[in-house]
Amino acid sequence: MTGVHIRPARSTDAGAVGGILSAFVDETPWMPRLHTRAEDIGFAGQMIDRGWVDVAETGGSVAGFAACDGETLHALYVTTAARRQGHGQALLLRVLDACDRLTLWTFQANTGAQAFYAAHGFAEVERTDGAGNDEGLPDIKFIWKRETA
Repeated sequence: MTGVHIRPARSTDAGAVGGILSAFVDETPWMPRLHTRAEDIGFAGQMIDRGWVDVAETGGSVAGFAACDGETLHALYVTTAARRQGHGQALLLRVLDACDRLTLWTFQANTGAQAFYAAHGFAEVERTDGAGNDEGLPDIKFIWKRETA
């Protein structure tokens, strides 16, 4: 995780954030493409404008991002080149530091994300057939709660 800097996203990061979203869709065989790459960038810009996005920056480039609105984590993605180097963990820890409870959804096919969240103390609380999401893919709801001792 050497050299990773987490910071709030700026409007000029929309291209990089949208590009990370698009790359995930392109690289994931089970993920349908519902939006153009331009729409991904526009969506990234909307999340940034709402103040939801932090980015992981390394070597002056955005290597990942997390989009969180209060107690809901909407997205956490890292570039292929930056995976398994601590960027996702750094982003998640930044989000967890700011809340006592966090909810997220991930697709059942995304076993890597499931293992990542479980390793960080998230518990599965619900599974669906995908009828409630745009992609129509079965998904899982996870919840994390801060330990109080």
